[in-house]
Amino acid sequence: MKSRKEVEELRKMSDSELQKELDATHEALYKLRFQSVVDEMVDTSVVRKAKKRMARIKTILRSRELESN
Repeated sequence: MKSRKEVEELRKMSDSELQKELDATHEALYKLRFQSVVDEMVDTSVVRKAKKRMARIKTILRSRELESN
């Protein structure tokens, strides 16, 4: 049920806040991929969680874009 709370929190954010969060998550994902290549990553599920968070943010942004049209 954690994902529902996360989605609710994301929906409360403004578009600019969501874009900043998307950029931060994208940068974190880049660093995580680098860590996985260098074998410094302990928890490999973090990459999947970052990808899902990016997808959630993009989905919310897109739905707001469609609603405004």
